[in-house]
Amino acid sequence: MQVTILPGSINGTVTANPSKSAMQRAVAAALLSNGKSIIRNPGLSNDCLAALDVASKLGATINRQQDYIEITSNGIHPVGNEINCGESGLGIRMFTPIASLSAHPITINGHGSLTTRPMNFFEEVLPQVGVKISTLDGKLPLHIQGPLQAKHITIDGSLSSQFLTGLLMAFGAVAADVTITVKDLKSKPYIALTLQLMEQFGVKVSEENFERFSFGKRQAYKAGEYTVEGDWSGAAFLLVAAAVAGKAEVHHLNTQSAQSDKAILEALEKAGAGLMPGVFTVNVEKQQLKAFDFDATDCPDLFPPLVALAANCEGTTKILGVSRLAHKESDRGKTLQEEFGKLGIRIELHGDEMLVHGGTGIKGGTVSSHNDHRIAMACAVAALTAGGPVVIEDAEAINKSYPEFYEHLQKLGGVVKQEGATSQVH
Repeated sequence: MQVTILPGSINGTVTANPSKSAMQRAVAAALLSNGKSIIRNPGLSNDCLAALDVASKLGATINRQQDYIEITSNGIHPVGNEINCGESGLGIRMFTPIASLSAHPITINGHGSLTTRPMNFFEEVLPQVGVKISTLDGKLPLHIQGPLQAKHITIDGSLSSQFLTGLLMAFGAVAADVTITVKDLKSKPYIALTLQLMEQFGVKVSEENFERFSFGKRQAYKAGEYTVEGDWSGAAFLLVAAAVAGKAEVHHLNTQSAQSDKAILEALEKAGAGLMPGVFTVNVEKQQLKAFDFDATDCPDLFPPLVALAANCEGTTKILGVSRLAHKESDRGKTLQEEFGKLGIRIELHGDEMLVHGGTGIKGGTVSSHNDHRIAMACAVAALTAGGPVVIEDAEAINKSYPEFYEHLQKLGGVVKQEGATSQVH
């Protein structure tokens, strides 16, 4: 699908889409619980739908209502011998340890970019907790057979915090008096979100400096109600759009959230945007923007909106954490360099550092999403201040995390042309 975004100012109010990070974790916790859980304000992006499908294949009954989802479960009891996590990196890393709680042999698959991502860390860790595993040269499909046995274990947290999320959640169902020790953990706020959600479903883990996670006496997940909060990673694009092209009020954003991507507020402040955070609302208004330095190591998903922001700032912005980008939906560092280059913005990559040369003016042009949802959204935001229309190819990539994105951009007054139809909503 091709989408064309016209330059122009925005002004309006929009409600943030539900957090797919929180939604997927809630689905996993409900699956691990006994009884009926209700998830309100559920996310229905492709990654969230994949999580619901995995939960049903692992034994839960899913009942979708208009504004909530019922998940009835009594633990892990696989139906059949295969699950498919779609294109969700969190899904595969979280559900693999959870699925291995069963003694049933299971094949775990995915599609799209997930089939090219490295999975060899499973082979290093799962055998230490009694799980047999094989991969296809470190890639999908995975073949596992449990049951997982919770033991004292030390893991490397530098590649992905998502695998630790899965291990913590799986241990929560069976562990007694064991500790997971983690070296060099990245994305600590995501683990804070995992622990917060586990506690809401009745399992408490004590942590020391995000290096030691201790389970005391054996606990059990308890079914309950959970309301999914707004998604900071998707809302970051709307907030940046307001900072560069007008103003916007974004509702349903919890400024006390454990989501790491709320750090976008810090970046906007450093760049000089007009910022008024409330408790569940954030107002952003365009002001003179200046280059900034930002460490995105713990929030790598912010790179695309940060680049869209930096392109509109006077001077050269330095963003750290590039090494976290290689195994995303695309190699995001290089993809951002390539696609923003087509719009006249020069980006340099030096090891873990990205330099974005802003203030030179964004040109119109045609770009590709590389089937990466966040690249599509970053290019759409850049288009608002471009010298001409920006055409985004493979624009439907947004469905992975934020299917309503173009609609929300229109709601703020953006002009979005989709397959020959122009629409503008004020």
